[in-house]
Amino acid sequence: MQLRSLLGLAFILLLAGCATRPVNPPITQTDTRAGYRFEVRQPRIEGRNNDTLVILAFSGGGTRAASFSYGVLEFLRNTQITDGKGRTVRLLDHVNLITGVSSGSFTALAYGLYGEKLFDDYEKRFLKRDVQGEILSRTLSPFNWSKLGSTGYGRSELASQLYDEILFDGATFGDLARAQGPMILASATDLSTGARFVFSQGYFDVICSVLGAVHLSRAAAASSAVPVVLSPVTLNNYGGTCNMGLPEWTKPFLDAPEPPRPAARAVRTLKATAAYGDGVNRPYLHLVDGGVADNLGMRGVLDGLEIMQALSLSGRPSRLDGVQRIVVLVVNSMSSPRTNWDESEQPPGSVPTMLKAAGTPIDATSYENVEQLKDMSAEWRKLRLIGKSTAIASNSDPAVAEALRVPDAEIYAIDVSFAALTDKAEFEYLNEQPTSFVLPAEAVDRLRAAAGKIILASPEFQRLLKDIGAEVVDDAATRQ
Repeated sequence: MQLRSLLGLAFILLLAGCATRPVNPPITQTDTRAGYRFEVRQPRIEGRNNDTLVILAFSGGGTRAASFSYGVLEFLRNTQITDGKGRTVRLLDHVNLITGVSSGSFTALAYGLYGEKLFDDYEKRFLKRDVQGEILSRTLSPFNWSKLGSTGYGRSELASQLYDEILFDGATFGDLARAQGPMILASATDLSTGARFVFSQGYFDVICSVLGAVHLSRAAAASSAVPVVLSPVTLNNYGGTCNMGLPEWTKPFLDAPEPPRPAARAVRTLKATAAYGDGVNRPYLHLVDGGVADNLGMRGVLDGLEIMQALSLSGRPSRLDGVQRIVVLVVNSMSSPRTNWDESEQPPGSVPTMLKAAGTPIDATSYENVEQLKDMSAEWRKLRLIGKSTAIASNSDPAVAEALRVPDAEIYAIDVSFAALTDKAEFEYLNEQPTSFVLPAEAVDRLRAAAGKIILASPEFQRLLKDIGAEVVDDAATRQ
């Protein structure tokens, strides 16, 4: 009888069958005038000012990060300002671009897909749900064991299915392209090289594939595939089969023996991206958590600004020449919970040591990226000031004129992080929240509320309001 039961169970498991991972389809010819890319999308977005570029960068950090970034969206949605012309506008309506890494990609992608509808049920569908427990339950279910044993199918594919069911409703990047919201850039990390991989048609052009057919849930799964805990997400690479050529503006950077400063880091990114085109030797890409390469989603923003500055120095036009203001809200949910390790002669065990060793360089890189953005803002402002001074007005040295040539855009680097909280008790509470896909409802609500308070108190945010002659007439943070 027991044998019969075991045979029955085995038969049921076989019926579940082996699973195959989704395969991203190939293209035979690239078209830079189509697809989900910023250059195509931006002219179609209604209600955005062409002279102001507003970017939100959502970091990773589990439900802590998803809640904190959602709080930023709530604040921008509920905050109205009067501009210098007397018009009353919502801040959220002027966002052009959102980058999302790891759990930050869930909030970014969901907002890009649903827009205003996101605020109806995001808490219930995702933030206040034990997503971590549901992933574990599916992983341990015997009915999924045969799937997990299939080639290229791992725990992240199970997670992707869950994300599809509870949040994305089967939507693809084709659906995202038809939405009217800002451009959303979710990023992962190429396990082989450690380079960023961004879910945009520009990157998919390099691997000669169609982004529009890819499910948003797979992008979120790849962006949040914590190494070891979750499996890599695999993409097919058809690079070299679609006559893909690099954009004209990249030639001064890639063809020169010495890349023009200050774009050397951006050139490294361009070369890493171009390397994905070797589909013969790299027919598959294995993607893991985007936080491994860039936990703030800031590297692409910094690369773009560096290229903009390098093109300005060399007298070449850039795609952002008409922009007067670049507003970047860096939404960083990094936490550093206190430990009592130094109170004991006995060092911590292997697992906490490995976690700390992995997290420390990521946190350090995040700090450097924020400071680099602030330094760039200060440098551009200083050089413009010098260039307009009477001491330089009579200058006839072309080398001096070139050295002072910077983009006209003013950068506003708004740092939205726990460290900006003035309430020490609130800081300590939020800083102790773990990086996991489940948090108490109270923690979710306090993270959401803190985001708005931090933005409103930010000196950079206040400088922006002053410079554009605007003032806040209604905001959620002051009512909480």
